[in-house]
Amino acid sequence: MQIGFSINETLFLLLVVTGGCWFALRRRQRRKPDAAHRPFWALGADLFVVVALMFTCRVAVADWPKVPTGSMEPTLRVGDYLLVNHLAYGPRLPFTNTAIELGRPQRGDVVVFRYPLKVSEFYVKRLVGMPGDVVRFQGGAVSVNGEPFDTSPADASVVKKAEDRGQWLLQESSQGGHRAIKVNPLLQGRMPLDLTRPELAAQCHSEQTGQWECTVPAGEYLMLGDNRDNSADSRVWGFLPHHQVYGKAVRVLFNFSDLSRSWTAL
Repeated sequence: MQIGFSINETLFLLLVVTGGCWFALRRRQRRKPDAAHRPFWALGADLFVVVALMFTCRVAVADWPKVPTGSMEPTLRVGDYLLVNHLAYGPRLPFTNTAIELGRPQRGDVVVFRYPLKVSEFYVKRLVGMPGDVVRFQGGAVSVNGEPFDTSPADASVVKKAEDRGQWLLQESSQGGHRAIKVNPLLQGRMPLDLTRPELAAQCHSEQTGQWECTVPAGEYLMLGDNRDNSADSRVWGFLPHHQVYGKAVRVLFNFSDLSRSWTAL
């Protein structure tokens, strides 16, 4: 099992340290109630409640990571702060991938997860393949379990930004879900599937560059970015194990560069 060390693990260590200071201060006050001076480490005790609330919120309820890249455009933009709901799937304990299961990811969810090749980092992609699904990819679009490919020009609700110039913005429908995707007309989904990875070679085959089919293994998911020609996703690093799932992104909280995106549902 891979153990990640991220902001949650850092907060947990701070919780342990400040909690120790808090208990030590309470013990000292009971033994020396009339002491004139507080020890220097009493500041840690003062921070204990603050750290405890931050840790509980981030691990058990929700947190707000920032989107660093354009791999999920046009759904997410660089600089978006996301509201991640941990109660959708269940909180995961720090220093471990053990989860208190409250639900399971569903096809079409925008999922935040630990990057399988470096679990201290968090990625966000769209779940397009559930365990057992047969996913076909062609021209940047996907079909699941034999359904026909279904794409059309995106409607006017998809606001075109400077970073979208020269790109195709399409509406993709798959298994009852609808999403806007971004395709580079010069590439049209021809980013190769890395069949040098054993797990992909065992479950996938590719007729030609940009056309492939994968059967998703049990206990894993196939993840893609909505920016189909600029995303390091399952095509690069393989399937996502269920135990690396961190939470469900449900809204854009805000973006300092574009406040109109505040509270946008995903």
